Amino acid sequence: MRILLIHQYFLGPNDGGGSRFNEMTKQWSEMGHEITVLSGMMHAQAHEKIPEFKGKFIVKRKHDKVDVIRCHVSESYNNGFLGRLWGYFSFVFSSIWAGLFSTKGKFDVILVTSPPLFVGITAYILSVIKRTPFVFEVRDLWPESAIDTGVVTNKWIIKFAFWFEAFIYKKAKLVNVLTPAFRDVLVNKKGIPKNKVIFIPNAADFTLSNEVVNSGFDPKKFREDNGWQDKLVITYVGAHGVANHLIQIIETAELIKDKLPNVLFVLIGGGMQKEMLVDEAKKRNCDNVQFFGAVPKSEVFKYILASDFGASVLKKVDTFKTIYSNKTFDYMSCKKPIVLAIDGVSRELVESAKCGIYIEPEDINDWVSKIEYLTSLSSSEIETLGVNGYDYAKINFDRELLGKEYISLVEKKIRKSI
Repeated sequence: MRILLIHQYFLGPNDGGGSRFNEMTKQWSEMGHEITVLSGMMHAQAHEKIPEFKGKFIVKRKHDKVDVIRCHVSESYNNGFLGRLWGYFSFVFSSIWAGLFSTKGKFDVILVTSPPLFVGITAYILSVIKRTPFVFEVRDLWPESAIDTGVVTNKWIIKFAFWFEAFIYKKAKLVNVLTPAFRDVLVNKKGIPKNKVIFIPNAADFTLSNEVVNSGFDPKKFREDNGWQDKLVITYVGAHGVANHLIQIIETAELIKDKLPNVLFVLIGGGMQKEMLVDEAKKRNCDNVQFFGAVPKSEVFKYILASDFGASVLKKVDTFKTIYSNKTFDYMSCKKPIVLAIDGVSRELVESAKCGIYIEPEDINDWVSKIEYLTSLSSSEIETLGVNGYDYAKINFDRELLGKEYISLVEKKIRKSI
């Protein structure tokens, strides 16, 4: 098949962040499919334009066998509500242009992944003009998550978003959801036909983690190089944004710095609140918190493999009870136990796998109590938790197997529509 993927935050070769579609498109191209990606020029975590793309409207790149067309995104994204809205819609306009004039030939299917929800506009318009069916993927429930976290507050934008969400579900040939909770919401609350909804979740990338392990990587030396000797290292990898609410880690670090001096929190990534978090850690004299910028996915696995625990953290809002955190699967693929401050299906996942500990989000007393408990675990108990997660993910969330299932379901649907 010829596939046009619309993904505003498709990672570059050296970007950090969620690499779900980087890995799947690589796999699909190796299976013989031809992939073209329409993506933005803004970094996925920092929301800053990648320097080499400044002043440019459309840039074509080749990532392995995948053609990637980078489209303009306004740098006003971080300048309040109107700036963020223009950041979304500037990509809509530039990606429509690129889809019409920078791609050649007929595509068999258009695959679009959200959020932001507004990328569905690009998918629908290109679908109509090119007479090509599209598949809509829901990585996060929009507009609910944007409303709950305060990202979108304008009542007219919210009204439009709910209307457009219903419209795009109706027009899509398939809707893929990343969690069972999403499926329940779409089918039972939003009235989407059950046979239209498929479930291909986030997954564990065993290929990347095994590559690092087999490369001769030395976790002990890595720990020494970063000053982690004799520390219980809890590492968070991902965005430092409003939704992540990482201030709860800083507040916890302040309370335990004297009581549990061997605990070290490591925060890796970038985002709108990164500067604030660094400043807060300094103000509170939290020398038990270490920050790193966003690093390539292959490098991230080194930090995870050298850590004792991996942390998945989100703001306490009901919408986040419906999501799987993709970083949780990275930790599982590295045999690292999970420190989870996300309720709902993510909690069910970790408890079913017996691979970590749940902390009530934003409850600092619970944070302190649970971290103190972690320090009481023996190395063998920690290792067992990590192995439990690895084994569970290998059976239920292997990216290679899920990638094959995904493309198979899409092919079957497209063949029926021809």
